[in-house]
Amino acid sequence: MKQLNTVKLPLAAALVSLSCSAFTQEMEEVIVTSSLIDASSDAISNPLHVINGESIANDASQSIGASIDGLVGVSSSDYGAAVGQPIIRGMSGSRVKILNNGVVVRDVSGLGPDHVNDVDLNNIQQIEIVRGPSSLLYSNGTIGGIVNIVDNTIARKDFEESTFRLGLEAQTVNDGDSHDVSYQNNLGGLNISAAYKDSKFGDYDIPNGAVIHHEDDDHAGEEHEEELGYLPNSDSGSTAQRLGISRTGDWGYFGVSISETENLYGIPFHGDSHDEDELEEEDEHEGERIFSKTDSNVINVEGSYIVGNSWLTKIDYQFRDSDYAHTEQHAEEEGHVEGEEEEDHHEEEPTTFTNDAQEYGAIFDLGNDSLSQKVAVNYVIEDISVIGHEAFINPTESKELTLGYYLSKELDLFHVDLGVRHDQISRNGSISHHEEHEEPEEELEEDHEEELEFFDRDINTTSYSLTLSRDVTEFLEVGLGLSSVERAPSAVELLMNGPHLATGRFEAGNFNLESERADNIDLSFSYSNNGLYAGLTFFHNDVNNYIYLMDETEGDHADHGDDDHDGLILANYLQQDAKFKGYELEVGKTFDLARGALSLSFARDSVSGEFTDGSNIPRMTPERDLYKVHYVEDGLTVTLLLKDVSAQNDRAENETATSGFQMLNLNLSKTIETSPGHELVLSVFGKNLLDEAARNHSSFVKDEVPMSGRNLGLRASYSF
Repeated sequence: MKQLNTVKLPLAAALVSLSCSAFTQEMEEVIVTSSLIDASSDAISNPLHVINGESIANDASQSIGASIDGLVGVSSSDYGAAVGQPIIRGMSGSRVKILNNGVVVRDVSGLGPDHVNDVDLNNIQQIEIVRGPSSLLYSNGTIGGIVNIVDNTIARKDFEESTFRLGLEAQTVNDGDSHDVSYQNNLGGLNISAAYKDSKFGDYDIPNGAVIHHEDDDHAGEEHEEELGYLPNSDSGSTAQRLGISRTGDWGYFGVSISETENLYGIPFHGDSHDEDELEEEDEHEGERIFSKTDSNVINVEGSYIVGNSWLTKIDYQFRDSDYAHTEQHAEEEGHVEGEEEEDHHEEEPTTFTNDAQEYGAIFDLGNDSLSQKVAVNYVIEDISVIGHEAFINPTESKELTLGYYLSKELDLFHVDLGVRHDQISRNGSISHHEEHEEPEEELEEDHEEELEFFDRDINTTSYSLTLSRDVTEFLEVGLGLSSVERAPSAVELLMNGPHLATGRFEAGNFNLESERADNIDLSFSYSNNGLYAGLTFFHNDVNNYIYLMDETEGDHADHGDDDHDGLILANYLQQDAKFKGYELEVGKTFDLARGALSLSFARDSVSGEFTDGSNIPRMTPERDLYKVHYVEDGLTVTLLLKDVSAQNDRAENETATSGFQMLNLNLSKTIETSPGHELVLSVFGKNLLDEAARNHSSFVKDEVPMSGRNLGLRASYSF
């Protein structure tokens, strides 16, 4: 291992890169659709990343977290290759919102770290990532930030030409493949857009020694996963399809779309309760497969009406109906055929998570030539339920009414962006209480019903964000961001009460939790001159009443007496003031060569999180250095990225340290025009070329579920 590091260190020194600079340099004039203030990325001073859709299309099919993990200030919390939930500046979960075309994706990813984000990355225009509470200046902003996936399913402008695209992909790490097709055209004045993608990936390979086994492993004498060379039950498959129709005119546009997404993926680690009756049946469950299936149906209605009078320019409006279901199930692994429907061969019933949501929104543009200002109104009804063997939260209804005002204006000394938002939230639900009885079990099953304690709570939050920016010189811009953003406790944090085997814990919510308030300061510097570009951002975020999940200590466990919570670790949702601080540095240089342009750049991000008592916040992202070489020639793009992730030794109570690792990725794409209007794109990619045994410190299952090993792949797409 020491010899391997000796090889990698000179390589790191030779590569000088920034994870996002190449993208930023190429997309200076791109329109940021999620912005409620300025429209173009070069006019926005907030911490922002924009990735174009072609970069995603020419790379490996991955989770949304893995797809953006190479951006400064952005990382991923994985639960196997199928699940990668984004982390921004050390914050994740409900503090980071995933959007599709500016509207929140209403899945159940916030109910468990093993749940996928319900997003479709096929045939998209771009991904917009806003870091920190300044995301309030964008649609549905929050404390951590937003990730907005933008597609053209509902076209806002008429398609100028017909485009048909067919894509194929193969990966070695999981013997997987995928195929996709997309089409867009204007037929009789109607814009038609359709996209379809189907992917199947098997269990992924892992390096030797990647899995960490603990002394209390129940199967310590059995063959370990790393000896197999792959991680069992880490396969995944998905099918996604979208269809949209729109019409445009001088009056604006109107469109409707339908999207359906299905996922089937294995759960490579699942905690076990240790109730005596369940231990007697443990042998019956050995060798079984635990997997998840998701099914979502989304209907969108979207449009814009140009008013054009002296005080009201236009009205943007939207409606989204989401029907999402996530089912966790057990089945015999023997005889399993990937892609076929699973059957439950045990008496243990499946667990189904559902989220039915309706969202209505309108944005009134009151701007003129000297002032940009908008008023936003949004209303959401969301019904979440968990039914089945692992039902750890009772059905909950949430209603949210949002009123926002946004202003952007150029003054003599600086440019100002202001956002104010007020949210009225109601959450209705219940908590089940189980009592001990001395009656025989048969009598309990017939006569006893669990007692329910009902809750109905109204929460009001008000948030502000102000950004001041100034061009100090022709090449240097300075920005100051001030934000005070409130986040209401989620339904899980309030009403969770039961075993959550994905985390190996018995989680208990607290209905008396207060709203979080994050007071944040961002100070940023941006420089660009003659191919040299640099950016530096310092941030300090004080979060009052920060909500976190904390494992009980041995002393706390002794106080429970006979209640051992089915042998699981008891974890409570608690509150304490917290402080996040860090910086994001990026610097690079673009060289014009005889046949193309070469960019060499370097980035570093660092974030630390502590409570006011001096203890560390659990599962914080470690420091990272990002080195990158990016070369562009006519029809050819080559990107080499090295992520040097430091060890994380600043850990919370009962948390283990995580070793550092270096991840080397390569992407090469060549565009060939076979005939006028016909184009072939060939892409070769390599992930984890050094075959590192790597794990994310932010993952609940980092020891048992490491990241995948070396992956080589090929993508080909043909369009005409």
